[in-house]
Amino acid sequence: MGLVFRKMLSNGVCTSNVQLPGKVAIVTGANTGIGKETAKDLAQRGARVYLACRDVDKGELAAREIQAATGNSQVFVRKLDLADTKSIRAFAKDFLAEEKHLHLLINNAGVMMCPYSKTADGFEMHIGVNHLGHFLLTHLLLEKLKESAPSRIVNLSSLGHHLGRIHFHNLQGEKFYSASLAYCHSKLANILFTKELARRLKGSGVTTYSVHPGTVHSELTRHSSIMRWLWQLFFIFIKTPQEGAQTSLYCALTEGLESLSGSHFSDCQLAWVSYQGRNEIIARRLWNVSCDLLGLPVDW
Repeated sequence: MGLVFRKMLSNGVCTSNVQLPGKVAIVTGANTGIGKETAKDLAQRGARVYLACRDVDKGELAAREIQAATGNSQVFVRKLDLADTKSIRAFAKDFLAEEKHLHLLINNAGVMMCPYSKTADGFEMHIGVNHLGHFLLTHLLLEKLKESAPSRIVNLSSLGHHLGRIHFHNLQGEKFYSASLAYCHSKLANILFTKELARRLKGSGVTTYSVHPGTVHSELTRHSSIMRWLWQLFFIFIKTPQEGAQTSLYCALTEGLESLSGSHFSDCQLAWVSYQGRNEIIARRLWNVSCDLLGLPVDW
């Protein structure tokens, strides 16, 4: 009965039959969980898939499993630590030297409910990895995406964005900090980034979408014993990583979504976004502040 009920809650399946021979995809955080399942599906469709992982050993293991399951040998692992801008720049430089095209960028990796800590560049870990890391990565790869158009960028957010706020006076959590709220703030940043990026990319052939994957059993809860306990208690409500990957795949593959660039999706359909997430003024300010923090030009 529990399994039947959980299946009812796991709405949304990507039904696209699109095949991807000759297409190139990057999936961040693809050594486990949703990212691994997303990469596996793209590989099954014939894409060249790059697993961009902090832990290369785990990434290599995942790549071998994906290759064996799909018969696609074009699954590669590259080092990417989103908590270090030097690593992000090195990854992008090597990828651009290696590949002529990029059709899909799945910004999947993330951290959740970490104790207060900072990235190598001094950013609070949630905003640094979940938002600024992917912001920089997207910037560095955007020209290649434009050259390869039509292409897509998918940013993983969360239902938790509804609890998020962008406190510009406390973006790095130095004045006050809550691990759970810091995660929510970063997920709101993902939605605002998607919205502003879509506005700037109109007419370029590159479209972008934010995604709530659902409540998924993954390694994201490794920093919270309470969350792990709740996951076990309410397991019938929790999606598998394969189920959690469906909306990312839907936004990456479904034909005819171009007019919905900048939108937020859950369970393979349009989803409600908080008032903060719809605020264009905050989105533009966050863009400018992010560029300033990363040393990027505002107009890119």
